[in-house]
Amino acid sequence: MVATSKPYETKASDLKPKWHVVDAEGQTLGRLATRIATILNGKHNPLYVPHLLTGDYVIVTNAEKIHVTGNKVAQKIYYRHSGYHGGLTERTLADMLEKHPDRVIRQAVKGMLPKNSLGRKMLKRMKVYVGPNHPHAAQVSG
Repeated sequence: MVATSKPYETKASDLKPKWHVVDAEGQTLGRLATRIATILNGKHNPLYVPHLLTGDYVIVTNAEKIHVTGNKVAQKIYYRHSGYHGGLTERTLADMLEKHPDRVIRQAVKGMLPKNSLGRKMLKRMKVYVGPNHPHAAQVSG
């Protein structure tokens, strides 16, 4: 009889999420979003499995100071629909950065995560703040 060993299976009890702080000042939007999405997805972790929430928490500060290349500030358009006829509204990236700079990063990262319930849970682990301060100092240090 030959003794065979089973491969290691990651269990939910094995996962201990960490907290990462990312400063968005001067960083390009797309490159920053891919870095954040990788951490939220857990693909940086050797325990990664696609069916568990293996990612970590991410805190993004200075969301209003991101950088975009080219003429995207004037040409990139964000669409929203209210659900009613004629309810399509559009805003440029400049408007979004002026009124809700945190939503720009949130929407960029959301597009890079899985489109299912696990992806929605991953997105909830991202906290975006406009200024340099955040209320999660205890989690980051601990």
